[in-house]
Amino acid sequence: MTLLIKFAIDSIVYILKGSVKFYAWLALLGFLSLIYFFGLYQQLVHGLIFTNFNDQVSWGLYESNFIFLVGVAAAAVTVVFPAYVYHHKQLKSIVVLGEMVAITAVTMVILFILLHLGRADRLWHIIPGIGIFNFPNSMLTWDVLVLNVYLGLNVICAFYYLYKKYTHQPLNDKFYLPVVYISIVWALSIHTVTAFLINTMPARPMWFHSMMPIKFISTAFASGPALIIIAFLIIKRTTALKIEDEAIELLAQIATWCLGIALFLAMSEIVTELYPSTEHSFSLKYLLFGKHGLSKLVPWIWSSFTLNIVAFLLLLNPNFRKNHNKLLIACVMIFVGVWIEKGMGLVVPAYIPTPIGEFSEYTPSLFEIMNAIGAWALGLMMFTILAKGAIGVLLGEISYDSEAVKKSDCDKEPLVCHSFCPGHPSSTGKEK
Repeated sequence: MTLLIKFAIDSIVYILKGSVKFYAWLALLGFLSLIYFFGLYQQLVHGLIFTNFNDQVSWGLYESNFIFLVGVAAAAVTVVFPAYVYHHKQLKSIVVLGEMVAITAVTMVILFILLHLGRADRLWHIIPGIGIFNFPNSMLTWDVLVLNVYLGLNVICAFYYLYKKYTHQPLNDKFYLPVVYISIVWALSIHTVTAFLINTMPARPMWFHSMMPIKFISTAFASGPALIIIAFLIIKRTTALKIEDEAIELLAQIATWCLGIALFLAMSEIVTELYPSTEHSFSLKYLLFGKHGLSKLVPWIWSSFTLNIVAFLLLLNPNFRKNHNKLLIACVMIFVGVWIEKGMGLVVPAYIPTPIGEFSEYTPSLFEIMNAIGAWALGLMMFTILAKGAIGVLLGEISYDSEAVKKSDCDKEPLVCHSFCPGHPSSTGKEK
């Protein structure tokens, strides 16, 4: 326990050291984060009166970010899976950063759910054993379960690995690898269950089809790797951590082909809905072309299509993917394009028209936008702190100078001694 406390203290001390730019970045995020807490307080006292939700449209910007971020969290498996199943060396050395993305994304999901609740003090109703959890009848309880378990699995994997690296001890593969493999399978479950949460609503024809889970997974495996690539490129340029080009190239390929699948599924959905053109296609018609003079969402969805199609065509060129400056632009296009598609192109139009045919448009209020910015600022601050601590351990700058790990210990148990052990005769400071 003493060693664990020292690990925490050393990590905090290292994280608090930084340049002026680092502190300026955290100060900006901290200021924006205050907006979130102010908005949460207002909604705790007054409810959702500050939003533009109405009787017809009860889901909006908060739920859009929730669904999008579940995909980002699930997409961390695109780093973990190649690293541990296919033993991709370049990704395995930095896999913990992908797990930090997952931890941050799930935490942000919780932040947006708190905003959606309005009265966050009533959250205890979905706690098993305390409130009325209604498991397994309610699909929402399944989502609560899989998201929290996935968060726990990634916390265990990431911090267990960093702790062992810090103390120069070998990983206990009998414990560590099963947790990793379970997290890989669980990653698919979180976005699948989120898809089930909405596609089991027959009153919303735009959601009510079996293609929704695979559509969620494909868009998640496009936008998630895009965000991870952006993070990796920034880390590569601003820190001493070496991220191999092969790792970024693999993630770029995954994002490219999954984006292609997502675009194909979108085309299939449009043809299926519009060719027979029944009353069930009203939501999609409203989204694509407007209806009854209402067309606020039309520019959003066509902007999303444009960004995703252009990014896909550009990324088909291997030379484009290998140029990191150009790749960064394409990844931003994917990230924004999928974010729009998951929000303004999926969540909101499913409520327009209502099951009884009412048309009522929705536009996020300034209050909602500021709360969303605050939640993203909190997430970025969390990832910045987690990533810096992880990078410090990976670089060996956060390390336990243990006198308990001596050459004599290596002589006693040479088979379990890692090459980065300080007492090892062939120590290079890096794990083989």
